Amino acid sequence: MSSAPVRFDRGHTDDLMTFLAASPSPYHVVASAAARLEEAGFRKVEETDAWDGTAGGKYVVRGGAIIAWYVPEGAAPHTPFRIIGAHTDSPNLRVKPRPDFGREGWRQVAVEVYGGPLMNSWLDRDLGIAGRLTLRDGSHHLVNVDRPLLRVPQLAIHLDRGANDGLKLERQRHMQPIWGLGEVNEGDFVAFVAKEAGLDAEDVTGWDLMTHPVEAPAYLGLDGELLAGPRMDNLLSVHACAAALAAVAGTGAEGRDTLPYIPVFAAFDHEENGSEADTGAQGPLLGNVLERSVYARGGGYEDKARALAGSVCLSSDVGHAVHPNYSERHDPTHHPRPNGGPILKVNVNQRYATDGNGRAIFAAACDKAGVPWQSFVSNNDMPCGTTIGPITAARHGITTVDIGVACLSMHSAREMCGSDDPHHLANALVAFLAG
Repeated sequence: MSSAPVRFDRGHTDDLMTFLAASPSPYHVVASAAARLEEAGFRKVEETDAWDGTAGGKYVVRGGAIIAWYVPEGAAPHTPFRIIGAHTDSPNLRVKPRPDFGREGWRQVAVEVYGGPLMNSWLDRDLGIAGRLTLRDGSHHLVNVDRPLLRVPQLAIHLDRGANDGLKLERQRHMQPIWGLGEVNEGDFVAFVAKEAGLDAEDVTGWDLMTHPVEAPAYLGLDGELLAGPRMDNLLSVHACAAALAAVAGTGAEGRDTLPYIPVFAAFDHEENGSEADTGAQGPLLGNVLERSVYARGGGYEDKARALAGSVCLSSDVGHAVHPNYSERHDPTHHPRPNGGPILKVNVNQRYATDGNGRAIFAAACDKAGVPWQSFVSNNDMPCGTTIGPITAARHGITTVDIGVACLSMHSAREMCGSDDPHHLANALVAFLAG
């Protein structure tokens, strides 16, 4: 294709806000992404069914992960893949197996800290509860209590005079939310959540529940040039990836027939705690999907090896914008700014997978899309985070490039980025997928 088939604008950011509000758990993220793909003509396939090699868009769901791909007409078994990857999970507080407890007349919910949140950002914040319930018959049901229900109260300054000199929070003692007053009865909390989902509590035998802040995403700044909201790490990328794949698949028949690659969107769960899960980037899901896609089109091992050797993955996750109050924490020559376009993330110790070849691939996609881009590298004296990028590169032998959007307050209950950067990212992803 000679040009990117669509141009996203601020309307994309408006839709991102809707996506963030509708997706308080990885299971809701997957449902939201799947709904957008189905509107673009994709159909769900089951891992337990035999797959066919027909052209068109397909997707598979496993828990909090989703893989979607589009096969152009006449694609050969050895056709390379263009993959855009992200993750569906965010740091939060997750409900324990025995949630009901309390003391001093307060009813509380026992939670475990998931990932690496900025714990102070969860204090004195109105929280809802969301996730999935599993029934005796093995079926799953989404639930979202999207109203103020829980709160983790901070100790008053009068009782902790040193709080402003260095707040120290113990995960077990200090992060347990309150949800009411009165007597504690085992089973009450799950019974409440089951009722909210329209289910009989006796049928609920398992749950994956988590808290979320109920404050809506919002534009801020003099001209609305900034966007604040929950879970932008990394739903901003998931949303952009789903939109980009749908856009590429939704171009005219002539455009689809000339796609030189098979575009793929992979969104994994459990990135925030190491990706070691059957739904994580360390698991077999992506490899299985790519392999089965090759075999369904009549290919064999040699075709798969050729396809992977020619494939490229953009791993999209948020990165750090320069912080005006802590600029010394950043590399002195790399200061990504909001609305400066997506960032290319580099770390020579392979915390990010980008190399010079990957830089050229990303630069070409941004140039084609007509969007600006920036480089990010950590201060040498600061530890560097990581992503699904190095995992994907090592596990599948695929050239991988780490990119994202620069933000502030990463891992806070409420993060912030430039309001133009989400559509800059989506446009770059479309150009990359279109080849």
